[in-house]
Amino acid sequence: MLYYKTYRNNQSDEWVAFIHGAGGSSSIWFRQIKSFKSEFNVLLIDLRGHGKSQEAFQRYFSNDHSFENISKDILEVLDHLKIKSAHFVGISLGTIIIRTLCEIAPERVKTLILGGAVTRLNVRSKFLVSVGNALKRFVPFMWLYKLFAWIIMPRKRNAESRDLFIGQAKRVCQHEFMKWFKLTNNINPLLKYFNEKETTAPTLYLMGDEDYMFLPQVHKLVSHHKNAWLNILDNCGHVCNVEQPEEFNKLSIEFIRTHSLS
Repeated sequence: MLYYKTYRNNQSDEWVAFIHGAGGSSSIWFRQIKSFKSEFNVLLIDLRGHGKSQEAFQRYFSNDHSFENISKDILEVLDHLKIKSAHFVGISLGTIIIRTLCEIAPERVKTLILGGAVTRLNVRSKFLVSVGNALKRFVPFMWLYKLFAWIIMPRKRNAESRDLFIGQAKRVCQHEFMKWFKLTNNINPLLKYFNEKETTAPTLYLMGDEDYMFLPQVHKLVSHHKNAWLNILDNCGHVCNVEQPEEFNKLSIEFIRTHSLS
């Protein structure tokens, strides 16, 4: 089973589960924990091959890397903790995993909060994925990761987020990184499906105004999804939970409160 950590709040029946992106770990949420644990029960998870789940994956996980199987890993943790349903907060590629979870177990998802959401690849991001797949066997994976980090988060004010993601990626072995990178080969049909089929769970998109690779696509999606809302955070790039944590936390918590049944 995946590594997880919980913060329990005896005053609340609501659970909030945080899902990081590729190359990261649950430590990416360090600026969310204090605010959220004062309001809700909090669940942090390290995805397969990441953080403290690396050893567990090598021992126990034998199925292929796919968004569906990775989502089922999360459901296993929920079952173990007897959490019937939760609010899910994701960042970057973690937003695709949460959206996949909505498809295979919609009854387990109360709300979605998708930061730096990846909803469609534009021409530039498609080119990057193609280049990465062409070069992945010939250059060290950290070269690719650093290149992507600089392209996605190019500004000086993105330095902390960029350095954080690069630092986390160094802890992932190259073999594991390649398995995750392989997921991008078939990502476009999946994203197209998610764009065409709206989830029934209330969904909040939190995007930085400087997230130029992914914000335009989220704008288009929200314009025709009735159950989705978009908030744009000023002076902020792709990793908005790190660059604008106070606003990210405030908007997320308000959204969960609004849509909580208890």
